[in-house]
Amino acid sequence: MAETIETDVLIIGAGPVGLFAVFELGLLGLNAHVIDVLDKPGGQCAELYPEKPIYDIPAWPVISGKELTDKLLEQIKPFAPTFHYNDMVQGIEGNVNDGFKITTDDHKTFMTKVVIIAAGGGSFQPKRPPIQGIEAFDGTSVYYAVRNREEFRDKKLLIVGGGDSALDWCLNLQPIAAHITLLHRRQDFRAAPDSVRKMRALVDQGKMDFIVGQVSELLGQDGRLEAAVLKTDKDERQIAVDRLLPFFGLTMKLGPISDWNLELEGNAIKVGTETYCTSRPGVFAIGDINTYPGKLKLILSGFHESALMAHAAKAITHPDERVVFQYTTSSKNLHKKLGVA
Repeated sequence: MAETIETDVLIIGAGPVGLFAVFELGLLGLNAHVIDVLDKPGGQCAELYPEKPIYDIPAWPVISGKELTDKLLEQIKPFAPTFHYNDMVQGIEGNVNDGFKITTDDHKTFMTKVVIIAAGGGSFQPKRPPIQGIEAFDGTSVYYAVRNREEFRDKKLLIVGGGDSALDWCLNLQPIAAHITLLHRRQDFRAAPDSVRKMRALVDQGKMDFIVGQVSELLGQDGRLEAAVLKTDKDERQIAVDRLLPFFGLTMKLGPISDWNLELEGNAIKVGTETYCTSRPGVFAIGDINTYPGKLKLILSGFHESALMAHAAKAITHPDERVVFQYTTSSKNLHKKLGVA
């Protein structure tokens, strides 16, 4: 039988908010195990836009999703959290008085007093365009996210879509790609006007192409894309393509979370704003997965929620221990925990 893992707190989700929760809990002397369905930390930042710039993280005028993840991992090193990747929580049994038993699809069992759900928007899956045979090229020539820019250097790219992701990656990859063709089914875009203006300027300068139409067929063999057939209002044409980047949006699924006896509102978990506890005592939800009046789905909001949640978690795990509020700037006790004494 699999070993039962005991921990003060179990965090579901290793995105930025889940990582910062490790820090806030660590300051209060709580150890944490972290589970994520992905194969690495960073959540949506690592999976969907690791190299895309983020502009609203305090004190960082600009930082990429990967850089933010790396900084958070560096920050929580003193607290030595244990990560469990490629694993998904299947069920939560028990209560705050007797403790919670958590099981995963990797056959792990955890016992904990506190559960923290920091699962972003749930499980995000890219929408696959309705192109016959596209599955044969997934992961070798067809990509739904840019995780490594160098993969696209000197390649002939076909980017499909009319939203921010499609336009952003046209602009970001144009300097290193051999050639970029942007394909959208109409002239109007859902992207930021400035991005559209910059894209059209590149087209006017002959540095990329924009075509109104749709992909009707992909050509290639052994998972390697060689060309795409495009259908427009005027004709059907074939262009040489090494990589296809379709940005048709994402499908969000709560998955097993919907079966955890939590009060939901749409695809989000309802919480109170004093501690960000859910309708199930001992189970907290922070970050994009939660909802409350005035909720803003921002990373910095999740950081704030993590701090308040951590103090409530401490009261549950150590009910007889008085918590003295301390500042990291002046507390010798916190300096010792952080290794900067």
